[in-house]
Amino acid sequence: MQEKWAYAIASVILVSLLSLVGIAFISMSERRLRQIIFVLVSLAIGSLFGDAFIHLIPDSFDGSTSKQAASLYILAGIFAFFILEKFFLWRHQHTLESSDNPIHPVGYMNLIADGIHNFIDGMIIGASYLVSLPIGVASTLAVIFHEIPQEIGDFGILLYAGFSKTKALGYNFLSATLAILGTIVSLLVGSQLKEFTSLILPFAAGGFIYIAGSDLIPELHKEINPSKSLVQFIAMAAGVGLMLILKLLE
Repeated sequence: MQEKWAYAIASVILVSLLSLVGIAFISMSERRLRQIIFVLVSLAIGSLFGDAFIHLIPDSFDGSTSKQAASLYILAGIFAFFILEKFFLWRHQHTLESSDNPIHPVGYMNLIADGIHNFIDGMIIGASYLVSLPIGVASTLAVIFHEIPQEIGDFGILLYAGFSKTKALGYNFLSATLAILGTIVSLLVGSQLKEFTSLILPFAAGGFIYIAGSDLIPELHKEINPSKSLVQFIAMAAGVGLMLILKLLE
């Protein structure tokens, strides 16, 4: 049992470190970063939609919860993030108007949604190691390949929201460390894990759908240049495609 704990914790720490992929963009000039930020946001949109519709929702429907209940949890996630955004918008209006560089609410919302998702990833890793070491390693690899494009997109969303490169990197890493907590919870609760994930998976899917559809896609419509719009579409399709490839490799 101690060996499984050691492997699981080491694996989830490795996964959490993937959030530092944004280091690759730290040395870029602000002008160059502004040029590619909408490509990163487009990639994030594809990854969020792809993750929700290709991974989280099908897994929710395959779980112990009925499809109707899972659908209601998805809607609950959408409504919850609508209310959450209203709160952040209200706070943004009343407390951040005097700031020289106010943070767009989508940044905080994405951190919360991604934190939930990272927590779930950690639970999956822990549960897999409880079954066997080979299954744990396989699940860890699947999460790693899944996280790389998503972490790049998350970093882009935080930059778009107004975070500095250093703060975006730091907050993204803090969000990623929730995977460690998820693994510990998974190893501790063991057999009771399935009922909890059957609720949290569709809820996280609803959050991803809301963020991608309500906050990010409208921002892409601000770009009307045909060639740049085509690049955005290709980046969105690439995000979905990566999620689909990962599903086929599972």
